Amino acid sequence: MISNNGPECGLIKLARHDDVRGTLCVAEILSDIPFAVERVFWITDVPEGEERGGHAHRTCHEAVFAVNGGFDIDVDDGQEKRTYRMRRADEGIVIPAGVWCRLHDFLPGTACVVLASGAYDEAGYINDYESFEKEMGCR
Repeated sequence: MISNNGPECGLIKLARHDDVRGTLCVAEILSDIPFAVERVFWITDVPEGEERGGHAHRTCHEAVFAVNGGFDIDVDDGQEKRTYRMRRADEGIVIPAGVWCRLHDFLPGTACVVLASGAYDEAGYINDYESFEKEMGCR
C-alpha cells in the first residue's frame, strides 16, 4: 500500500539489543523512520473496548509503535485495507498522509508511541470516513 503523499505504508523493523538488563530498541530518523520527526506523543491507559485514531492526516506522516503491550491497527488508503497486529517494541508501522487508521483491541498495560512529521494541526485531520473517501477520490 503506497500513499501518493509520501512514504510507503507498512511495517518497519528497528534494531533491538537484548541483554540481562533488558531490551533497547533504536529508531534512527531518516534511516529507519522515512521522514523528519517534529512531534512525539504516546497513548496509554486505553480502557477495554475503546479505540484511538479513526482519522487520516492530510499532510502529516506517522510511525506508530507498541512499546509495551499491543493493539491492532487498521490502515486504509482508499484502495486497499489491512490490519496489523502490533505486539513487538522493535516493530512499527508507517502511516503516510492520506491513509485512514484505527487502533483497537488494546491489551492491558499498552504504551503506544507515535512519531509525527508535523506539529498538531486540527485542520490537518479528516475525522469521518465518508469525507476521507470523497477527499481521496474513492467515491
